Amino acid sequence: MIALRSIGKLVPVAIPVIAAIILVFSWGSKPGTALAIVLAVVLIATVLVAVQHAEVIAHKVGEPFGSLILAVAVTIIEVGLIVTLSAGGDEHAATLARDTVFSAFMITTTGIIGLAILIGALKFGTVRFNSEGSGAALATVSTLAVLCLVLPDFTEASGPRFSPTQLAFAAIASLALYVLFVITQTISHRKFFLPVHDTAGLETRDASAFDATDDDDGSDHSEPPTRGRTLLSLVMLLVALVSVVGLAKLESPSIEGGVVALGLPESVVGVIIALVILMPEGISAVRAAQRNHIQTSLNLGLGSAMASIGLTIPAVAVASIWLPGQLVLGLGSTQIVLLLLSIVVTILTIVPGRATKLQGGVHLVIFAAFLFLSVSP
Repeated sequence: MIALRSIGKLVPVAIPVIAAIILVFSWGSKPGTALAIVLAVVLIATVLVAVQHAEVIAHKVGEPFGSLILAVAVTIIEVGLIVTLSAGGDEHAATLARDTVFSAFMITTTGIIGLAILIGALKFGTVRFNSEGSGAALATVSTLAVLCLVLPDFTEASGPRFSPTQLAFAAIASLALYVLFVITQTISHRKFFLPVHDTAGLETRDASAFDATDDDDGSDHSEPPTRGRTLLSLVMLLVALVSVVGLAKLESPSIEGGVVALGLPESVVGVIIALVILMPEGISAVRAAQRNHIQTSLNLGLGSAMASIGLTIPAVAVASIWLPGQLVLGLGSTQIVLLLLSIVVTILTIVPGRATKLQGGVHLVIFAAFLFLSVSP
C-alpha cells in the first residue's frame, strides 16, 4: 500500500518530465503511425497531469486567482501553438488563428459551461453562482468576440480581415479590456467571482443566503498545500503545458493528414487544437461542478474564452508583422449565427444567478451543433 502511494505521488512529476524528454528527442522528426499514437497517449496523460498541478496551485492561492492562472497559462500555450503552425505559411495559416479562437469561444461558453451546469444540476438540483461577476465576464467576452471576429466582415477592408490600423486598434482594445477585467476580478470586485453557497436551502434567490466572502474562496476545506509542493506544481505545470504544445505541434501533421483523408474542412484543425488545449480547463470545471462550485466553473469557462481572445488576438497581430500571408479574422455566416446564439443563451443562463439541468442541456445542444457544422458545414 505504501509503495502504491509512493508511485502515485511520483506519477504527476514523472509524466511531464517524460513528455519533455520525448519532445526533445522527437522534435524535428516526422512521426510515423506508431510514434504518432505514442505521442497522442503521452499528450493526453500530460494534459491530465497538468490539471492536477493546476488544482494544487488553485487550492493554494484560492479563487479567482487559481482559475486566472490556469486560463492565462493555457492561453500562452495556445498563442505559441498558433504562431508556430502559422509560420508554415500555407493557405490554412491565414485562418488558423480565427478558427482556433472561435473554437475556443464555443467550447468554453457552450461545452465547458454546459457540461459543468448539467453535472452540477444533476447532483445538486439547482446550481447557483454570482450573476454580477459572471455577467461582467460575459459582457467582456461578448465584446471581444464581436469586435475581433464579426466586425472584420463589415469593414471596408478587402475580404474578412482588418486593415493594419484596424488590426492594431482591435489588438490594443482587446488587451485593454482584458487587463481591466483582471483588475476587476482580482482587486476591485473580487467577491463577485467567489462561489456562492445556498445556506438557507431556498429555491428563490436571497442575497443574504448566497453571500460570498473573501474568506470563502470556494476551495476545498482540506489543508492547503505547502509552499514547496505549490512551487513544484507550478514548475511541473509549466513543463507540462510546454510539452503539450510541443507534442501537439508534432501531432499536427498527423491531425491535418487525417482531416484531409476524411474529407473534412480545414477549419476542423482549429477545433481539434482548441479541444486539446482547453482540456485542462474542461476537466477542472467539471471537478469544480462536482463540488457544487459552479462559479469556479464559470470563471474557468468565461476566463478561458476571454484570455483566448484578449491575449491571442494582440499576440497574433504582432506576429503577423513577420508571418507570411494575410491574417483573416472574420467569421463565416454560419459561425456568426452560432456565436450570437451562444451569447444570447449564455446571457439568459447567467442573469438569474442560478441554473438547472435544462440550461446545461441547451448549452450542450449548441455545442453539438457547433461540432456537427464544423465537420459538415
